[in-house]
Amino acid sequence: MKGKVTLLDLQQKKRQGTPIVMVTAYDYPSAKLADEAGVDMILVGDSLGMVVLGYDSTVSVTLEDMLHHTKAVTRGAKRAFVVTDLPFLTVHLGVEATLKAAGRLMQEGLAQGVKMEGGSEIVPQVRACVQAGIPVVGHLGLLPQSVHQLGGYRVQAKDLASAEKLLDDARALEEAGACAIVLECVPGPLAAMVSETLAIPTIGIGAGNGCDGQVLVFHDVIQYATDLSPKFVKPYADVGSVIRAALAAYAQEVRERVFPGPEHTFSMDETVLAALRQRREHHE
Repeated sequence: MKGKVTLLDLQQKKRQGTPIVMVTAYDYPSAKLADEAGVDMILVGDSLGMVVLGYDSTVSVTLEDMLHHTKAVTRGAKRAFVVTDLPFLTVHLGVEATLKAAGRLMQEGLAQGVKMEGGSEIVPQVRACVQAGIPVVGHLGLLPQSVHQLGGYRVQAKDLASAEKLLDDARALEEAGACAIVLECVPGPLAAMVSETLAIPTIGIGAGNGCDGQVLVFHDVIQYATDLSPKFVKPYADVGSVIRAALAAYAQEVRERVFPGPEHTFSMDETVLAALRQRREHHE
């Protein structure tokens, strides 16, 4: 197996036109499976708030949540390049707060990079992190941390003004030193234009096939306990149904005393058992 994926590998894929594969994962088992499947990048997304913690949005996710899950993912990922999200409000508290949070995710979480939502307004934070040796992945289009301001989860940059702003923001992030940009829920032709304009890779989610790579959430790919089915998701398995059926079968066997059977039970010496019975009868 090839060694650890680096930024140089990702840049080379961009130059060669080789699509980059990213999966959003939140724990050791999912990261281990994604890594063994050969994905190039793993994103520890703050979407973990909705997918594994049951929140209504990513807004409630804290830095401690991100650290906890990043540590688990980096223990499972031996090859993939691991990027983790800076949670809600962190970047907008200023350069110092951003550096401290990003530093913790790198030092304690062992991430190889951080992801920030936003465009030109976060350029100072991006530049500061890059100058400190922290790789930064940008995020444009639908910004989940701003979902309340955006009025819900919907396609972004559909008119001329917002499309031009997205393109300008992408250029600004690249100039600030971002190593890649995630484009979420952006019209395919616009995402392709951004990808052609930039020298750094773009990773699409709901942004068409013209990006330099694609990302989907682990749970969506395998339909694992997810109630969401966005247009841009293609399920590759229905693991949720298999798990549900297995748990229902287990519950039924327990209630009917079918499980555990003799093959799942440890035995003991009959003379010891007889002696115990005799003692119990004596005490009774």
